[in-house]
Amino acid sequence: MLQMLEKTIVDNPLVTAFAFIGIVIWISNQASRYLTRGRIAGSAIAVLAGLALAYWGGAITGKAKGLADIAQFSGLALMGGAMMRDFTIVATASEVHVDEAKKAGWLGVLALLLGTLLPFIVGVSVARAFGYTDPVTLTTIGAGAVTYIVGPITGAAIGATSDIIALSIATGVVKAIFVMIFTPVFARFMLLKTPQSAMVFGGLAGTVSGVSAGLAATDRKLVPYGALVATFHTGVGCLLGPSVLYLAVKAISW
Repeated sequence: MLQMLEKTIVDNPLVTAFAFIGIVIWISNQASRYLTRGRIAGSAIAVLAGLALAYWGGAITGKAKGLADIAQFSGLALMGGAMMRDFTIVATASEVHVDEAKKAGWLGVLALLLGTLLPFIVGVSVARAFGYTDPVTLTTIGAGAVTYIVGPITGAAIGATSDIIALSIATGVVKAIFVMIFTPVFARFMLLKTPQSAMVFGGLAGTVSGVSAGLAATDRKLVPYGALVATFHTGVGCLLGPSVLYLAVKAISW
């Protein structure tokens, strides 16, 4: 019986991945309801559980894909990969009401620009504080603070080394995790109640995965609006990172 179950799990990796994630989310929601009385969103607990499981998977296999390196959970590599992520983000656009999106207006554009420039400046400043002086390195790490997608694209375009690109990705991932976890915690303080507020938040926060997960834990109806602007945020960062921002950093003398 156990052998048959194990064979079924290994032969149907994607189905197993969906079932496993469903169980993790269910347990997380129960923990949110009964242990924190709803003060911490179930999705935030699920994110932390996912990180812990990924670390555990990497620790016992010695590899880099977390639980996906275990045969029984190999479907997680596809389910959690870029293809499925981008498909679900694009699919949320079908729920956007154009009239509501237009109301963001110039405020959404301003949030988009600030959400690109401010994290970049912070990333460059922190990198400089740790002793990095090369403009390529500073720009790559700064771009990683925008999003973990902008970082490697910028680094590859301006000739950054692989270790610096990896550092930029790590910077962006940390930012995404923080946005995921703390969005529902501070949602009331940030007045995240309307599509317009979600679009401004998406522009400022930038990271698509972080914004989508955070808003899903706050109010699912806000996800399409935040993800829509956050997607543009990534595009703006990829355009400005290897060009305007790199030249600006290069022009500054320390």
